[in-house]
Amino acid sequence: MSKYNHPLNGHGEPRATALYEHSNVLNVSKPGRIASIVGGAMMTTAAINQIGKHPIRGLLRLITGGYLLYRGISGNCPISAMAGRSSSDKHNSAINIRTKFIVDKPRFEVYNFWRSVENLPHFMRHLAVVTETDSHHSHWVATGPGKLGTIEWDAEIIKDEPGELIGWRSAPGSDLVTAGKITFSDAISGGTEMEVIISYRPPAGYVGTGLAWILNPAFESMIRKDILRFKNYVETGEIQTI
Repeated sequence: MSKYNHPLNGHGEPRATALYEHSNVLNVSKPGRIASIVGGAMMTTAAINQIGKHPIRGLLRLITGGYLLYRGISGNCPISAMAGRSSSDKHNSAINIRTKFIVDKPRFEVYNFWRSVENLPHFMRHLAVVTETDSHHSHWVATGPGKLGTIEWDAEIIKDEPGELIGWRSAPGSDLVTAGKITFSDAISGGTEMEVIISYRPPAGYVGTGLAWILNPAFESMIRKDILRFKNYVETGEIQTI
């Protein structure tokens, strides 16, 4: 099996937490949006009352008030976006998991098991089903803790180095923005050392769509436990209760 590398914006290697770092997401917190709407409404009203007597001052207030209203209603702050900042913070708007562990099995056996993505729901409880559509594309269905919700998306493998690395991401236009990378190497004491990086992010404008459960700490905990179950499942063929 040959190496498969799908270029991503001119870069070969995927970075799970950065694959979508330039996505258009909400970057104003709920309290910030409320404050912007209230402040914008007050400033716009004052500007309308003032513009006849002080045109320049009134116009400046009108522009500022309009900007605050836009910021509050849309949930997007262009200034923060240009500066690469978010009051909700990217760390709080996505689940980012990075872990490293050793599996007591040969490297290619471990790689082959994970590479067959339809195996994943056997030990990952947050995945209901994964269906391969071809060698590098698949359809995923995930459920939240306590069956809080369900979401589906298509994924593509963008980098595949047999026995060494698998990189994937959700397909453009998917309801869920997700990406991941797994590296496989021979452990000094035997077995396979794995490093797993996974990122889940709701789509832009997810507030009010019923997808907020994706950022629930219980869902993140569920994913972390699923990764640990992989080690036990590959080594023993049994699903460990965590």
